[in-house]
Amino acid sequence: MDFEVLICGSDVNAYYMARLTHEAYRKKAYVLIKNKLAYTTYSKIINHIYNDKIWNEDAFIKAVNDLADELNDKKLVVISSNETYANFLTKNRDKLRGNILYNYPSVEIIQSLMDKEKFYKTYKKSCLDFPKTTYYNPNSSNDIFVDFQFPVIVKPANVIIYNKVEFPHKKKVYKVDTMDELKQIFDYIKSSDYDDDLIIQEYIPGDDSYLFDSVVYCDKQSNVSFISLAQIGLQEHSPNMVGNAAVLINGFSTFDINREDIENKIKSFMEKIKYVGFAEFDLKYDYRDGKFKVLEINARQGRCSYYVSLCGFNLVKVLVDDLVYDKKIPYTFLDKKIMLTFVNRKIIKKYVKNPKFKSEALRLYKYSVNPLKYRDDRSIYRKLLYLKRDNNYKKSFSMYKWD
Repeated sequence: MDFEVLICGSDVNAYYMARLTHEAYRKKAYVLIKNKLAYTTYSKIINHIYNDKIWNEDAFIKAVNDLADELNDKKLVVISSNETYANFLTKNRDKLRGNILYNYPSVEIIQSLMDKEKFYKTYKKSCLDFPKTTYYNPNSSNDIFVDFQFPVIVKPANVIIYNKVEFPHKKKVYKVDTMDELKQIFDYIKSSDYDDDLIIQEYIPGDDSYLFDSVVYCDKQSNVSFISLAQIGLQEHSPNMVGNAAVLINGFSTFDINREDIENKIKSFMEKIKYVGFAEFDLKYDYRDGKFKVLEINARQGRCSYYVSLCGFNLVKVLVDDLVYDKKIPYTFLDKKIMLTFVNRKIIKKYVKNPKFKSEALRLYKYSVNPLKYRDDRSIYRKLLYLKRDNNYKKSFSMYKWD
């Protein structure tokens, strides 16, 4: 059965999904792009479709349908690199052409994950473990009440609105040490157009190596196909990128963790809510009680999920096998040791704090993978992109700290 792949987005996530399409099928993916980003712009393995109106729901659906019409009887497998486009697809299922295939959960589930306040409140009594959490609206006249100790983490409940506003000292996530500092941050946010709640959470102690990444796929029948668990040794530290992994190793941990416990909880949770499609869990290991605390769940593959393909599960092929060929995948826990890195050896050596992780990362470096560096997509422009990124990382890690 003939098919094409359409990827919606222009970021790192979109690029490596196009790469996976090329690796699996030696064909170019169509990529629907609103803003030109270097990752996808300077690529010869992509059929570019530029449309600056696709952040509008109706315009997005029209663009997807237009391509499906051009393909006639071919199946079109649609993949989003963000929750917004995934939400558009799910909301407009009845408006999409019959040859369009995708695998995303219901609107209710996507929105329960996108809205971080709703996320913590909805799943508080599930089998998952969460940090202690409270909520506050910076425009409220009520007193701030935090019933756990500082330091705390502050982040927006509504990420979509927050990403659209600008104000002094804006950060993706704040680590706050005192009540006075907390009030100051609220004053900054109050000066903007952000009018939704903020999430205040206990800070789980530990450097970047206490962070873990888990990628999950649930087939169209809500059966979990695989779960990964990768230790992050270094996350990005710039204000707008904190929380994104810079270096991780799958199938490895410097801590004596109960892997089966978190594996079983993730699998049970996903099947209970009848999830379908890819999801990424952001976790932090809490040595105080030996539990993995869920920081968030993204209703899509993550920015660094490419490593799953080296564990034997090309993400695009997984999706095509499920949706186009109706192939069933027996459940697998992905324990193969694979290292993914966006940064070079010097950055790892200088900024990874956990000595055991650093030693293993340096040993594995020559075998590691960078999702952006694809030997079948070489050009002078991409070489310059790599050099520019290396230089930006050097500046970023020297300027910003995240303790």
